[in-house]
Amino acid sequence: MTVNCILERVTETRSTNDDLLERWRAGELIDPVARIAHKQTAGKGRAGRTWLANPKDSICFSMAFPFNRSPAELTGLSLLVGIAVIDGIAKACQLDMPQLHQAGLRLKWPNDLLLNGAKLAGILIEGGQAKPGDPSWMIVGVGMNLSNANAIEQNLGQSGLKVGALEQLLRPEACLPDIEYLWLTLLESFEMHFKKFDQFGFASFQQDWMKWDAFANQKVYISGSSKEPVYGIAKGIDTNGALLLEQADKTIAIYAGDVSLRIQS
Repeated sequence: MTVNCILERVTETRSTNDDLLERWRAGELIDPVARIAHKQTAGKGRAGRTWLANPKDSICFSMAFPFNRSPAELTGLSLLVGIAVIDGIAKACQLDMPQLHQAGLRLKWPNDLLLNGAKLAGILIEGGQAKPGDPSWMIVGVGMNLSNANAIEQNLGQSGLKVGALEQLLRPEACLPDIEYLWLTLLESFEMHFKKFDQFGFASFQQDWMKWDAFANQKVYISGSSKEPVYGIAKGIDTNGALLLEQADKTIAIYAGDVSLRIQS
């Protein structure tokens, strides 16, 4: 296993994403760096939400990586991270892709991993470009449930929210991979995928993502951004990672933002 970024391990911090964001804003990031914390006291989800996780039952880390692209050329990055996480899970748990797919692992646009409809992991991406011509430093945060899904679900106390855990993917006789090994395997996958993305963009990953699409051909709606819900049939994504919604007389593209994707009841 080869990981080329700087590795940082801390017992406790407010947020590994915030730690790396502060360094980016101060101009202190030089090389890619990954930071993992046993406990995050103010872990973040998307749109300012709190990510709650029991340290013993989860893995939470962030990676800062410089892309030789402008932020506008990084659409689809959160979808790419989902693909990279699946690849890392497969290697760390010694499972092949058909096994993971058959077990119910899926990607929910734009930034969640689901296991049989329950949330297994979330992805949060922050960062940007200090000035034109500079690298775009993106801080990629990942929180993944490893075990005790029921306890996590009860702790969240959110009606209707289902929680999944990595242990549910494993055969009964198998053990969870060591958390250090899992982390390094995920980072290795990130580096490989990020370099390819930097060179070719998201279009080269479009078909891979659609194989794991949780809502393909289902009636869905998009809500958020203080706008009226948008309804349609999910028809995958375009080469930029935008969600394609088929409506009565047209197909529209929805770009990631402060929006939520749901199945129509």
